Amino acid sequence: MRNRFLPYAFVGPAMLLLVTFGILPILVALLVSFTDMNLAGLGNWSRIQFIGTDNYTKLFADPSFWQALGNTALFAIIGVPSVIVISLVIALALNHSQGRFFRALRSFYFVPAITAIVAVALVWGYLYNTQFGLFNYLLSLVGLPPVPWLSDPIVVKFSVVMVAVWRGLGLNVIIFLAALQGVPKEYLEAAEIDGASGLRRIVSIVIPLLRFAIFFVTITTVIAWLQFFDEPFVLTKGGPLGASTSIALFLYQEGFSLSQFGYASAGSVILVAIIAVITVIQLRLRRADVDY
Repeated sequence: MRNRFLPYAFVGPAMLLLVTFGILPILVALLVSFTDMNLAGLGNWSRIQFIGTDNYTKLFADPSFWQALGNTALFAIIGVPSVIVISLVIALALNHSQGRFFRALRSFYFVPAITAIVAVALVWGYLYNTQFGLFNYLLSLVGLPPVPWLSDPIVVKFSVVMVAVWRGLGLNVIIFLAALQGVPKEYLEAAEIDGASGLRRIVSIVIPLLRFAIFFVTITTVIAWLQFFDEPFVLTKGGPLGASTSIALFLYQEGFSLSQFGYASAGSVILVAIIAVITVIQLRLRRADVDY
């Protein structure tokens, strides 16, 4: 009997945390999304009214919501492949490098992941500064005009994505490095004896053996980019004209700046549904790949 229930005792604390901070908030948000809860209603629960699906109807008719959703899709389309490809290339380069310098360099790539977003925003804000920023200074050296990195509605999208890509490389590089340590050297040596070039060995041997690591990094990176919030919040506050407002930032503004908790909860439920659908599709594709 003890052996039967012992595994549940070990996973119990983790499941309790998952239910408390994961599943329960989603259920509360779902409930609140059918009400008109706002800041005034928090002090007087009798003022909170059940309004059915009015929040969802209003949300789907809100141009700002669709703009934020489109921005998030664009951020993910640009950011996810960039993070995965660049981090994989860096991991491959570091894995073939030896010496103390390169071992220290591995730790260096993880620094952005643990650096406070406020400090990151401060540094990148100076780099992007139109008048005395480093990027525009470098452009002036080659005779190019200054670029409004954070004030142009189109350029700002790529500016915030660049910061997020730089900040998201560290963890993925570590994951890929750990996976590369598990690639059998015998396979690579046999391919080298057969005359395969370095690029050919990477494409035909290393990449297929990293499929699970690539899948894990892909699914976590997609979820992170669909919840894209930190960079646009600290760099632009969603501006200019909402050009850098992500769906997570839009929900924050509606819920905490405008105190429309019911309206923001409806948006958060939609965001959870989008993430769940995309994750299920990725899992199905992975299962089909494994079965094949």
